[in-house]
Amino acid sequence: MPTVLIIDDNAAVAIALDVLFSLHDIDALRAASPEEGLAVLERTSVDLVIQDMNFSADTTSGEEGIALFRALRKRHPDLPVILLTAWTHLDAAVELVKSGAADYLSKPWNDNRLIATVSNLIELGQANRALAQRVQRERRQRRELEDGFDLRGMVWQDASTERVLHLACQVARADVPVLISGPNGTGKERIADIIQANSAVRDGPFVVLNCGALPAELIEAELFGAEAGAYTGASRAREGKFEAADGGTLFLDEIGNLPLAGQMKLLRVLETGRFERLGSNRERQVKVRVISATNADLAAMIRAGTFREDLFYRLNLIELRLAPLAARTGDILPLAASFLAKGKSLHAGAEAALLAHGWPGNVRELKNVMARACLLAAGAVIQAADLGLPACAAPTADIEPDRDAIAQALLRAGGVVAQAAAELGLSRQALYRRMERLGIARPG
Repeated sequence: MPTVLIIDDNAAVAIALDVLFSLHDIDALRAASPEEGLAVLERTSVDLVIQDMNFSADTTSGEEGIALFRALRKRHPDLPVILLTAWTHLDAAVELVKSGAADYLSKPWNDNRLIATVSNLIELGQANRALAQRVQRERRQRRELEDGFDLRGMVWQDASTERVLHLACQVARADVPVLISGPNGTGKERIADIIQANSAVRDGPFVVLNCGALPAELIEAELFGAEAGAYTGASRAREGKFEAADGGTLFLDEIGNLPLAGQMKLLRVLETGRFERLGSNRERQVKVRVISATNADLAAMIRAGTFREDLFYRLNLIELRLAPLAARTGDILPLAASFLAKGKSLHAGAEAALLAHGWPGNVRELKNVMARACLLAAGAVIQAADLGLPACAAPTADIEPDRDAIAQALLRAGGVVAQAAAELGLSRQALYRRMERLGIARPG
């Protein structure tokens, strides 16, 4: 049950408010003086304070209420405070609202308005606390990741990316195949590198083969090696990727491009650790951790008969799904900053343009855009025009982000108001004003 603290020397006022709140399932605590009210807050957590402006007999200046409000703000900066005031002190109440008071009500008050105001502020306070707790939890989880694992310089901010990282680090030491899925350019090889760096074979080789970059007739030779004369142009024996990766990790990118004959041989290696070079009858034994990646729909390929179902299940013991960059907007600005040349920075308009772009080429496209902008920008600050992206439509003037949109933007930005403002298409000052009107406290 939410709790309200009433600080008022008039017992009749305090009792009336207590009864009103009890009818709406709100618990009320009472204090007859500023000192007593501050003492209650030292030992009890409350959701909101309602305070009078005068406490001493025959005092009408409102100075006691001003002093109490300032003490509350100093000790409990995020606690909503409603002022109860007479019309003669309206100017003082308005000034305190500008200084952070949630609202002011005249005596006698309107019960419906008071309950509506209190309920809204309590709901907002609970949402803000939940948001702050979530931000703190995610910051703690990030520190645990950074302190406990080798992340190979990974840059991220989005919660979905962090979930992938957690799972990657969790399965890294298990000697099982891992399939990393996601569109091209999302960073699948970086995740594979992180798995290798935190595995039991981290000191072994990390060998990469892009199955989509070779003609189908050469993939098997690349994987398993070939004896001299095994195919046209094979003038001497050559070692394959499995042999090169012995004692370490083999990363097979675009595994969906592997031809069926190669799929059958790969399945046998995964099951037995044995294979033969092309043109040889001698079996070779290796110990290799295989990580594969694909941007293809392997399930559809199985139905079409172009990918072996038994190999899919062998590779897919653990699957890590990387979302496209446009779906993890929290990563965009941190990644862009990491790609900036030394001495360069992003204008707020450029940040808004980056957040508005669809990123069909994902992180790879972002890296190229930032490299181009650093070369073409006339000064140290990169403007939106320097990015060469499609023009972003200006936000409609009469449509402002609501409380939930602002809260989510602040969460994705880790509480950094400038970053949240850029995502919402607002200036930092405009976002501060909007947060103040909605009673949103800055996270953290």
